[in-house]
Amino acid sequence: MSAAIPEAENFTQGAVQAPAPAAAASGETFARLLDLHAADRGARPAWRHKDRGVWQTWTWAETRRETRAMASGLAALGVKRGDSISIIGFNRPRLYWAVMAAHALGATPAPVYADAVADELAFVCAHAGARFAVVQDQEQVDKLLAVADQLPELRGIIYDEPRGLRDYDHGQLHDLDQVMARGRERLAAQGVGGEAWLDAEIAAGRGADLSVILYTSGTTGRSKGVMISHERAVAAARSTCQFDRLDEREEVLAYLPLAWVGDHYLTFAQAMVAGFCVCCPESADTVTEDLREIGPTYYFAPPRVLESLLTRITIRMQDAGRFKQWLYRRCIAVARRHGEAILEGRPTPVAGRLAYALGEALIYGPLKNTLGFSKIRVAYTAGEAIGPELFSWYRSLGINLKQLYGQTEAFLFVTAQPDGRARPDTVGPPAPGVDLRIADDGEVQFRSPGMFTGYFREDDKTREAMTPDGWVKTGDAGFFTSDGDLKIIDRAKDVGRLAGGALFAPKYIENRLKFYPNIKEVVAFGDGRADVACFVNIDLTAVAAWAERNNVVYASYQELAAHPLVAELLRQDIVAANAALAQEEAMAPSQVRRFIILHKELDPDDGELTRTQKVRRGFIAERYAPLVRALYDGSAEADITTEVTFEDGRKGQLSARLRVHELDGGQHQARADQVRANGGRP
Repeated sequence: MSAAIPEAENFTQGAVQAPAPAAAASGETFARLLDLHAADRGARPAWRHKDRGVWQTWTWAETRRETRAMASGLAALGVKRGDSISIIGFNRPRLYWAVMAAHALGATPAPVYADAVADELAFVCAHAGARFAVVQDQEQVDKLLAVADQLPELRGIIYDEPRGLRDYDHGQLHDLDQVMARGRERLAAQGVGGEAWLDAEIAAGRGADLSVILYTSGTTGRSKGVMISHERAVAAARSTCQFDRLDEREEVLAYLPLAWVGDHYLTFAQAMVAGFCVCCPESADTVTEDLREIGPTYYFAPPRVLESLLTRITIRMQDAGRFKQWLYRRCIAVARRHGEAILEGRPTPVAGRLAYALGEALIYGPLKNTLGFSKIRVAYTAGEAIGPELFSWYRSLGINLKQLYGQTEAFLFVTAQPDGRARPDTVGPPAPGVDLRIADDGEVQFRSPGMFTGYFREDDKTREAMTPDGWVKTGDAGFFTSDGDLKIIDRAKDVGRLAGGALFAPKYIENRLKFYPNIKEVVAFGDGRADVACFVNIDLTAVAAWAERNNVVYASYQELAAHPLVAELLRQDIVAANAALAQEEAMAPSQVRRFIILHKELDPDDGELTRTQKVRRGFIAERYAPLVRALYDGSAEADITTEVTFEDGRKGQLSARLRVHELDGGQHQARADQVRANGGRP
């Protein structure tokens, strides 16, 4: 693998974690769990969906009826055991029910990212061998029809929303309402006990059957289809529900991509095990408002979402009056000193508790209510490393935010932080039932209850991902702390050394910089080089608000990013981040010396980010090679022309001359002294 990492003792699950819970019952499937919930808690809410401003609710009994109608209708179209079904769209109850209907028939759902461009969609659908696709709307239908010649196995497309599709050729298209109506007729026409054939299909399911094919984000190449069986998925979900004491009283907001393992685990699998209620927002644009209305008790957000929320708060406070700004700063200072200790039940001075209670009444409580976080009992973040300042900021408000480390191949959970043991610099001990070890080259390896059964149609890739003794290689470099918590440094292949021998962990550096509201994305370079340099994307929301307050006029993202005052704004943020890095012995040599503000946002449609918003580092280095050279050859400016993809799929080109910004090492030291005087906080 890559460069060596700090030596530390290796731990396995048994040395640092409570005993694993009992495995799933033999032959347990999600279809059987649905029947159990309908029988045990049939009147309790199972799904909610906001439509035209009104929340609609389906109980577990109603969900079972709807799912069975869908399964019967799909069977009438020709869906049979062993088929693959693509599920494409935003979070909608009926798309989740399509997953359940597939399970009832013994078919395998293979979700696809709703924002995937046609070629990406074609690859996943073709690779999964999808015979049918259940999609949300006209947009997804159009993408499938555009690549129909690449999908020889596709026999039918079932759409949920008919708007715009009336005049299409319906030889291969089917309205989901009509499919379900036909399903109900088939079930009713068979008389009393006529649903026995569907009961028999459900009974024929085995725990070893595939429950889902989840495609990886494709950070380093083509996505791979991760196969997860019913019994392993149920066992994994049950263990973590027990770990966090999740039950039928929880409410969650389903807003993450359907095709992402995080959504399928936290929204679908855990709900199917614990029996709690899943709420689907009206649209991607209303998620913030819908979150506030629902007030979930169990919540997950990638660091990018938490960064965005903090940016909104920062902007609002910058626009507030002087007294409100003063009150906010004073209360947040109290929260930083005492908030986490109070959350974890640690000893806190009486004066600190009183000051915090006042802050709760004046700032923290109203703020959490505005965000929709008032009822949160358990919250997680994962997907990318989170900056320690960002993590501690949320916990200081009394939000029980914890970190987990997961992989699609593990069916998410590899580690998880127990209540009262959340730290910003680690991802916790092994999750229940998980064994962990660190290989000689520093790579993290695991075995887990939800461990995948292999990559679909890629046995060679499965062998590459496994060790000879049955452990899964994560590709991440890390080590255990003295108390058994796992600390992830970076992707193993990305961890390197500066020319002087110091450790270079690009993701760690990037996350330090992304804590600042003006910075949305960062790509750091430095492996084998004398020092660190980076590309930066501005956060348009934050910088545009700053521009409005300071009478800075601009006509486009490109023009705002190129403004000299914006460069100075980001320079100050990077200097502050460097000062924080200077406090860490291992990372002090990795302070940023030069940066370029990119003229466009990094975009999944342009191949620069994955669909889960992870940086495709190698692709970016190749695409922006002239800029990388300029960062290190002493150039003051560099020209770049990049291909961009517009929202309607058309391609175009964007050209710019970008400035290389230098940072003075003396600034770093002065700022470092200021940080040290401030107790280590930027």
